[in-house]
Amino acid sequence: MLALVERIPPGRVMSYGAIADHLADRSGRASARLVGSIMARHGGGVPWHRVVNSTGRLPPGHENEARARLRAEGTPLRGAGVDLAAADWQPTDWEPTD
Repeated sequence: MLALVERIPPGRVMSYGAIADHLADRSGRASARLVGSIMARHGGGVPWHRVVNSTGRLPPGHENEARARLRAEGTPLRGAGVDLAAADWQPTDWEPTD
């Protein structure tokens, strides 16, 4: 899962649910909460700020830092979050290795 987060390009984002759905074939289940839990425990070494909720809301407790990082990357923002229509990224031709 973390390998997928590492592939999200600057200026783009994925939601917790989109990550879970993308990895469901491999894991056998799609759980946005599990993705959030893994990110909270092990996500410090990956671009965690590029993972948002399904409405574009930034990671809870880290909104200011995430907003600053996303703004520096040129990510389209809307209100207090990300403009998902403009910033959503979906991997193509990607096979997980972890």
